[in-house]
Amino acid sequence: MSLGIGVIGAGIMGADHARIIAGQIAGAHLVAIADADLARARSVAAETGAKLATDDPLAVIGDPAVAAVLIASPDATHADYTLACLKAGKPVLCEKPLAPKTEDCLTVVEAEMKGGKRLVQVGFMRRFDPAYGEMRAALQSNDFGPALMFHCAHRNASAPSFFTSAMSINNSCVHEIDIARWLLAAELKTVRVIKPRASSAAGFDDPLLVVFETDQGQVVDVELYLNCGYGYDIKGELVCETGTISLAPPVNSETRAAGVSSFRFAPDWRPRFAAAYRLQNQAWVNSITSGKPAGASAWDGYVASAVAAAGVRALESGAAEAIHLEPKPAFYV
Repeated sequence: MSLGIGVIGAGIMGADHARIIAGQIAGAHLVAIADADLARARSVAAETGAKLATDDPLAVIGDPAVAAVLIASPDATHADYTLACLKAGKPVLCEKPLAPKTEDCLTVVEAEMKGGKRLVQVGFMRRFDPAYGEMRAALQSNDFGPALMFHCAHRNASAPSFFTSAMSINNSCVHEIDIARWLLAAELKTVRVIKPRASSAAGFDDPLLVVFETDQGQVVDVELYLNCGYGYDIKGELVCETGTISLAPPVNSETRAAGVSSFRFAPDWRPRFAAAYRLQNQAWVNSITSGKPAGASAWDGYVASAVAAAGVRALESGAAEAIHLEPKPAFYV
C-alpha cells in the first residue's frame, strides 16, 4: 500500500520535500501541492507528478486521497495547519519550528494529546543524519565515558538580507538546541549569548557565541557565524571523560594539485543534509504504516521554541537566562 502525501508550501524546502517524496521514498507517492503562489504550486506539481496543485492548503488537508501532510509553508502558518491536520486525523511532518510562539506549540501539544495518538513529527532532520547518528551511538557505547561538553559551530556562507540577530538563534541555533538534547539525553537549563565584534559582512550581530548549561551539568557552546563567506560548515565535538567524538564532514571528492589537497564546502544546508532529509522522510512514512512514532515529537518542537525564546532574551539582556519548561506529559515519555 502506498500512502498519498500532500505538501503545503512549494518554496525551497517544500519543493525539495516534494522531490524527495516523489522520487526517493518507498511506500508513498505525492498527491497534492499547495502554495500561496499558484503558479509555483503548479510548477512543482508538474515536475513531481502531483495530481493537484492549489493555493488552498485546507484543500490538501481535506483531500481524501491525501493520507498524510508535510508542512513547509512560512513559519507563522505551521501551528494552524498542524491543528487542521490533527482535526482531520491525518499524520503530519511539520518543518521546524512547530510554531514561533511557545503558547502556539503548547496548543498543538494539547490538541494531539486530546486526540490520544501521536500524529505530529517535527522536521529536525539532524536526528537522521548519519554523522550525528554515529556520534550518538559512540556516546551510548560508554567507550568514552559520560559527555562533559559539546562544542558546536553553525556557519553559513551568507545570511539573507532580512536576517536579524534574533533569527540567528530561533532560526539557526534551534537545530543545535534540538540535537544537543537528543545527543545528551538532557534538558537545557540556562543560556547566555556573547557578542564578539561583528563581521563587516553582516548587518546584525554576527557571529554570536551561545552557551547552554544542561540539567546533567554539561556545557554546550554554539558558534553561530552566518556570514562566514566560505560555505556551509557544521561542526560538532563531544568531549567525554576518556575521549572525544567529532563529526567528520561528508566529502564526496577531494582534489590534489599544485601542492594543495582540498575539498569543497556545500553552498547551503541542503547538500550537507541531503541524506538526513531522505532518511527523515522515509522514517516518517514508515512510522505511519507501523504506528510507531519517529523523530522529534510535538513536545520536542515546543521545547526547541521555548529554549530559543530564552536565547533571544539572553541576547537582549546580555545576562544568563533561565529556561523554564512546562512539565513533560506522560503522553510523550
